[in-house]
Amino acid sequence: MARHLILAAVALLAPGASSQDYPWLVCDYAARNFTPTNSRYLANINLIGAALPTNASSSPELFATAAIGAAPDKVWGLALCRGDANASYCLSCLVQASRDLPNACPYNEDAAIYYDQCMLHYSPTGFPAIAVDDSSTTYESFDYGDVSLEESTRFNGVRAVLMNATADYAAHNSTRRYAAGEADMDLPNFPKLYSWAQCTPDLRPARCRRCLAGVIALLPQLYTNSSVGMVLGVRCSVRYQTDPFIDGPMMVRLGAAPPPKAAAPAQAPAPAPAIGPAVVAPAPAAASGAGLVLIAVLPILAAINLVTLLCFWRRRKRRRMPPTKNTDYTKEAEDMESVDSMLMDISTLRAATGDFAESNKLGEGEFGAVYKGVLPDGDEIAVKRMSKSSSQGVEELKNELAVVAKLKHKNLVSLVGVCLEQQERLLVYEFVPNRSLNLFIYDTNKRAQLDWGKRYNIISGIARGLQYLHEDSQLKVVHRNLKASNILPDSDMNPKISDFGLARIFSREQSQAVTNHVVGAHGYMAPEYAMRGNYSVKSDAFSFGVMVLEIVSGRKNKDSSDSRRSEDILTLVWEHWMAGTVLEIVDPAMDGCFSEDDVRRCIYIGLLCVQGNPGDRPMMSSVVMMLGSNTVSLQAPCKPASFASNVVSDVAASSV
Repeated sequence: MARHLILAAVALLAPGASSQDYPWLVCDYAARNFTPTNSRYLANINLIGAALPTNASSSPELFATAAIGAAPDKVWGLALCRGDANASYCLSCLVQASRDLPNACPYNEDAAIYYDQCMLHYSPTGFPAIAVDDSSTTYESFDYGDVSLEESTRFNGVRAVLMNATADYAAHNSTRRYAAGEADMDLPNFPKLYSWAQCTPDLRPARCRRCLAGVIALLPQLYTNSSVGMVLGVRCSVRYQTDPFIDGPMMVRLGAAPPPKAAAPAQAPAPAPAIGPAVVAPAPAAASGAGLVLIAVLPILAAINLVTLLCFWRRRKRRRMPPTKNTDYTKEAEDMESVDSMLMDISTLRAATGDFAESNKLGEGEFGAVYKGVLPDGDEIAVKRMSKSSSQGVEELKNELAVVAKLKHKNLVSLVGVCLEQQERLLVYEFVPNRSLNLFIYDTNKRAQLDWGKRYNIISGIARGLQYLHEDSQLKVVHRNLKASNILPDSDMNPKISDFGLARIFSREQSQAVTNHVVGAHGYMAPEYAMRGNYSVKSDAFSFGVMVLEIVSGRKNKDSSDSRRSEDILTLVWEHWMAGTVLEIVDPAMDGCFSEDDVRRCIYIGLLCVQGNPGDRPMMSSVVMMLGSNTVSLQAPCKPASFASNVVSDVAASSV
């Protein structure tokens, strides 16, 4: 609906009056109200408010969404900080917003609050990721009208050019979908004009630009001759004013445009130039010379970057790579720049690893081996050396570059560098000293090092990393190979998800995909994936559920190739849950030192994630909120899928 697309158009008031209307609120009184007493909807709002500030501020894009509950009390939440905010300010701003909004819009199921550097919105119907094309629900607030008639032609023309140039940069040159700009106007009262444009980072560039075009089109309608104004929306927002209001650098700078030609006396006052229609178009038709140069140069630079990387791949590989199915992402110029900036010399990596000495080998998989290395500055690294004889190694390399080089999260392993010299294919990662989680939970002695606090932190960290991959990052990624050996605990036992060689990137609208070549580990596969090749974020959720039950119990799940074990861990845990004896399956290595409530909540979440029907498994944002809440209702889950009857006996380890 329109109220989800454009929430407010608010004129910035004078300093003395602005405090009366700040923060800016949008309370949808037409929406259904909730009952304040014993309200499940209000409880879900509070859960959303507790989770989103941390999730958004810890995201590289300063953005997060979440959903919790079931209809009619389901709540969708969206949090976004301005692109120039730092993480700490983003967190404090969103914490304040989560406290203020329920009281500022009492009993409204659909409400939003905007501060200078953050916004928070909750709704019972979600937030459509579509362009703004319906402005029927807007607020037309105070119009300053402080630009004189003599100045209005130049002012409105510069505003149109600057706002469109800023929107172009935000949509096509920023992973945060954010840009700020300034323009010289050479007007006596208004020497400068400053701009801001931003979309939610999950919008693709073209969709972001269409959204911004819609809100920019409202500016001349709402602010005829006003030196300040803004339009705030859930998916995109713009703002301009003649005083600086951005803390970070200006991405867009426009020089002074030549003054308009003087009109003949018989035609006074001169008609305004045809700037208005250009505001609504993605590229303004009547921009100034400086504006046209900037708007033309940006896509040209993006094209140059694209061609450069394509040439780089041809030179390194001697043959053209087949195009990926998701061309929306492979065409991004910033992907190319990320790879180019990570290139490392083969001589450096040979010296760091002792020429890939056997004594430095950390492990070996189907696509190659991993070696420990030390760079000249003393930094420790892990070097994945792709097998020269495996064509699948090429596909894995492309996937790792497409995913890991662009995504940054504290619960994902960080890519440090890439080397494609002397027929080598090397990926360089941060070194994680504790190797992998399976070395702890499957080892009788090492399990004792994992007290309940560490295990709970590992479970929560994996969930946050998956939420980022599935819902909060600029890419929507299905990992497809989640297992304990691909979780790397750092020196503080914080988990990092690794090995994205089998991952697949989805479009935002895509819910699942199908393959004839099933890949992954037997004991972690969702039944619909193992039997029919269907995979989605819900198949990752299944793998996560298996890991949760393994971490709590200290037991390895049975897979179809293990004929010595008669029962898989999923069935075992569920039977104990139904019998009320679930604490009996907790790992005895913890010697009874754990929170019973936390253990039950984790087991409950694990059982929800391994349901046979993918639709019954929760999204990872809901999992993160349940892990952080003490008010989760632990109702009896259905019997989980059984590996003994569902998993195929042989799974081909090949890529799609």
